[in-house]
Amino acid sequence: MTDFRSDFMRIVHERGMVHQCSDAARLDELLAGGRRTAYIGFDCTADSLHVGHLLQIMLLRWWQKTGHKPIALMGGGTTKVGDPSGRDESRQLLTAEQIDANMASIRKSFANYLTFGDGAGDALMANNAEWLDTLLYIPLLRDVGRHFSVNRMLTMDSVRLRLERDQPLSFLEFNYMILQSYDFVELSKRYDCILQMGGSDQWGNIVMGADLGRRMQGAELFALTSPLLATSSGAKMGKSAAGAVWLNPERLSPYDFWQYWRNTEDADVGRFLRLFTELPLEEIARLEKLEGQEINDAKKVLATEVTALAHGQAAAEEAAETARRTFEEGGRADTLPTVDVDRTRLSAGIAAFELFHDAGLAPSRTEARKLIKGGGGRLNDRPIASDTEIIDDGDLEAGGTLKLSAGRKRHVLVRAV
Repeated sequence: MTDFRSDFMRIVHERGMVHQCSDAARLDELLAGGRRTAYIGFDCTADSLHVGHLLQIMLLRWWQKTGHKPIALMGGGTTKVGDPSGRDESRQLLTAEQIDANMASIRKSFANYLTFGDGAGDALMANNAEWLDTLLYIPLLRDVGRHFSVNRMLTMDSVRLRLERDQPLSFLEFNYMILQSYDFVELSKRYDCILQMGGSDQWGNIVMGADLGRRMQGAELFALTSPLLATSSGAKMGKSAAGAVWLNPERLSPYDFWQYWRNTEDADVGRFLRLFTELPLEEIARLEKLEGQEINDAKKVLATEVTALAHGQAAAEEAAETARRTFEEGGRADTLPTVDVDRTRLSAGIAAFELFHDAGLAPSRTEARKLIKGGGGRLNDRPIASDTEIIDDGDLEAGGTLKLSAGRKRHVLVRAV
């Protein structure tokens, strides 16, 4: 179906954000008739979401921008079980205190994308622990479990792939899809929620939730998934050489976030502009046609637009200006990410590979050694000859900092404190 009446369905299909949708024509009909409610679930396994979650957040943002009510469902309950999807081993179980702390921090990831409040179209952040923590085992088996076929559950990717690899799947994890399905039923009852969205790896679980709602309360529920994303070279979205690309500024500076998008592969620029920005499609079509050095201009637009959504316009413009001063003018921008190092430790001297790892320029000491041995490490803009070269307080420059560089595009200031 290509001719949609509702703004949401038209926009997300035009921008390539949809992988599968159950009964798209009927969902479009309902959305065209007035405000509706949809949700996406996020487990609280870390204190920030990352770029791998960003497409889901953009779906919620477009849902709200087109006049509907979004729910960001925090998995305060399901995190205690652990989603087996895409994993070969069980997740480490977190304490209730760790989950609560992560949940409070994750809210920051949504701050610039959704408008929360008490209005009819305002976003809501719900916590599935509210209903999952109070479930009794026998009633759960009788009222919910009887609607699930073990034969069908074994065909779900989250279960099937683990078993095919001869990796253990705990009974605890096997119950995850039941709890996720029950979330849909509860949100339908509490908020008249008609749609669950998620990544394409969640399709089976979401469809099971819609089916459970039909069986338990005769509800008309829908499923919509987005494509799982990888870069043109096959790399997983949300990962960089230094680790996960976090959305919270405490985990990753706006400058480093900007740089991640600035380093987008040429072939991905147009696709990422459609998925992760709100630029008009006509402007995106113009930008993705740029070739040669001009494609870098499109990458800067991408980086600034995505960073503005995540961290605000001021932070995005500051990151862009820092990059311009650092790379185009060869300057030393004071707004580069800064890492503090104990002055006594620096005075005694630190091997270059250790300091690169400590500064977040390499995910491990081994990778830091490879970087420097390959000629990619610089100290105060001069090449570092050896990975074991000692860096000490004699390398500090104006302002009591020294500059480390990994390649041409990643820089950190190290400050002695």
